[in-house]
Amino acid sequence: MRWMALCISLAFVLFACERSTEADSGPKRDSPTIKPAPGASKEPIRSLPQVDTSALDEFAEGIWIDMVNEFLSPCGEPVSVARCIAEARKCKRCVPAARYVARLVDDGYSRDELRDIYRVRYGDDTKVEKLTAHDSPLRGSPMAQVTLYEFSDFQCPHCKLAVPYLKKIVEESNGKVKLVFKQYPLPGHPKARDASKAAIAADRQGKFWEMHDLLFKNQDDLQRANLDDYAKQIGLDMKRFKVDMQSKETEKKIEADLAEGHAVGVDSTPSIYVNDRRYIFPPDQLGAYVREELDQ
Repeated sequence: MRWMALCISLAFVLFACERSTEADSGPKRDSPTIKPAPGASKEPIRSLPQVDTSALDEFAEGIWIDMVNEFLSPCGEPVSVARCIAEARKCKRCVPAARYVARLVDDGYSRDELRDIYRVRYGDDTKVEKLTAHDSPLRGSPMAQVTLYEFSDFQCPHCKLAVPYLKKIVEESNGKVKLVFKQYPLPGHPKARDASKAAIAADRQGKFWEMHDLLFKNQDDLQRANLDDYAKQIGLDMKRFKVDMQSKETEKKIEADLAEGHAVGVDSTPSIYVNDRRYIFPPDQLGAYVREELDQ
């Protein structure tokens, strides 16, 4: 089922906690229409055996045919996705891209929405280059081929809802997917920053994910006294925990994550990036999106 009528600049707002001011939001880009592939006006390629379109009715299949003959190859070649596949070109991303378009068409997106969505995932101007896993908690294998970056706020209810989906994807990937956690406490959540400090202090003792799970499980009870109780529950050295909670290094880590998020345009939580692309759908659709990444 389609989850909402998409406006790319606001696609995740209904499923996220927003930053409170315009000044807090990251850099904004214009949204030019994707340019049709050269030769798009020629006789379209109507069938691609590598792509199952059996779920589409005649009208939807017509949209899919138009789109895969219009969209450029994700590898930057001057050919359409359909021609890339039909001519067995070297680009391994064309088949997953065509399947992605079929999935979106089946979800009911319009042609204009499809153009915007395709651009977010494959456009040259929407690629993110400033994300790093350095000094951030990691779930999964460091050598995994797909990296999920999550900018999260422990007081944000939408972040809590995303937790089981992210965890499941990593655990079921057989080492092919890893999750990198970024602290992004929002100004409108007064308890979030202390919760981030507690998570970082727990990380200093090798127990980030234990604290992460407790903080989200007890999201309505993030007072400072509760944070101490959670630290005791997971067996932390309390003296060290309290020192790390108040250390300048902990503050610097939060500010570094905030700055990194700001640089790539994070304006709400959870903000999820898959490798070098912003993920703009609800967490329950992330599994299909990651499977398409792994097929490339």
